[in-house]
Amino acid sequence: MRLDELKIIVTGAASGMGKHFALRFAEAGARVVASDVNESALNALVQESSDLAGEVFAVPCDVSQEAQVVSLVDRAFKAMGGLNALVNNAGIFRDSLLVKKGKDGEVRKMSMDDWNAVIGVDLTGPFLCTREFAGKLLETDSKPGVVVNISSVSRHGNMGQSNYSAAKAGLVADTRLWGSELARYGIRVGAIAPGFIDTPILQGMRPEVLGKVLQGVPLRRAGQCEEIFLGAKFIIECDYFTGRCLDIDGGLNL
Repeated sequence: MRLDELKIIVTGAASGMGKHFALRFAEAGARVVASDVNESALNALVQESSDLAGEVFAVPCDVSQEAQVVSLVDRAFKAMGGLNALVNNAGIFRDSLLVKKGKDGEVRKMSMDDWNAVIGVDLTGPFLCTREFAGKLLETDSKPGVVVNISSVSRHGNMGQSNYSAAKAGLVADTRLWGSELARYGIRVGAIAPGFIDTPILQGMRPEVLGKVLQGVPLRRAGQCEEIFLGAKFIIECDYFTGRCLDIDGGLNL
């Protein structure tokens, strides 16, 4: 599938990798529905993209909420005059050790709110978006289609991220499963597992902390959003790729 043929939804598009994806797709001539909970940032993105070859539409959505996802896919289909691609990029962190005993002797535990919030956005969100995307393509006899799931190197297990690691590991498992289930309908599903990427989250870290983090990366630097976009571009353009995960992490092992 060519980028200029895309009618694509990008979730988590208000900042970071999602914003970069939306702009790069539009630059290539795609029609893009950018979705996020941050409506003002989405509107700013639409303005920023106004001179590009393609077009960006803003549709606010909390991907953890079923009714909002159903509405997102319906609105995207109508706005773009069809639908053939989805990038499940929306994600949040609520880091905490499973249990921790403080110096005061008090035992602190990861809260159910933190567990449920991350699972809701990072795993249930892609499930809902992919289900509704695939359902819309089947209902309208549209093909081909492609889904790109953004997982993480943390899917292997990262201390303090029980919720995030579980969600990102589950997303890779679902990528393989959905790739098999949806192939008969002309829908491919791939995943990307980024390492530490230069986004506002990483930029907000103290330099000394960031330096220690990057010491574990063989390439000794953070990745760039463009390098993750190149992975998404490959999955979209390579019609023989499905059910697999690309690790784009600078060689990092957790």
